[in-house]
Amino acid sequence: MELRGAAAIVTGGASGIGAATVAQLRAAGARVAVLDVHDAPDADVSLRCDVGDEEQVVARVREAADQLSGLDIAIVNAGIGGMSPLLDLSTLEWDRVMRVNLRGGFVTLRECARAMVDHERPGAIVAITSVSGFLTDRLMAHYSVSKAGLAALVRVAARELGPHGIRVNGVAPGTTDTPMFAATDRMRGYRERVAGRAALGRVGSAAEVAQAAVALCALDWVTGQIVAADGGVSLASPIDPMDSM
Repeated sequence: MELRGAAAIVTGGASGIGAATVAQLRAAGARVAVLDVHDAPDADVSLRCDVGDEEQVVARVREAADQLSGLDIAIVNAGIGGMSPLLDLSTLEWDRVMRVNLRGGFVTLRECARAMVDHERPGAIVAITSVSGFLTDRLMAHYSVSKAGLAALVRVAARELGPHGIRVNGVAPGTTDTPMFAATDRMRGYRERVAGRAALGRVGSAAEVAQAAVALCALDWVTGQIVAADGGVSLASPIDPMDSM
């Protein structure tokens, strides 16, 4: 796909990975609408939207596509985190995370795909999942399950939407220096510990994850894939014999 002149929607594009993706898409010549609960002054179009609210998503995607005269790219990025021991995890907290990460991701993907089909244009959809969707992170059951579900949705959507010329892929970040990750700073030594587990020996940046998302938009023969943009943190194994040497 040619990014110059493409019309794109990025959810959660006011900060973090979303904002970095907006910057890179615009630098490549795309016109970008951001759907976020906060304003995104660096976007071509900024629309307030809570992705957990279906009516808002339906209306804002339609509005964004109208303002952009169509839709070629959708980055399903908006997400929230949370930590709780499983035995203490309330259904209220479970639903809070699922509402945004999985339900919101589904509604956003569906509405963006509908816009692409309605305008009779092929397109690229990239969902930001997480390595937590296939690794086992204690205290993060609701977050991990939401991201695993989003990854499964990517693969189903890729099969269903392929006949319309719509490619659907995912990017699974690992430890990335974003406002969400900053919440772990209260855990002494956590940042250094996870950086040490990455093959590249550090925490990643939002811009580096955004590079993977933008690249997937341009790869015309790739669909249904989840690319781990994690600096190799998901390569670590608890039974690696070299850890005992």
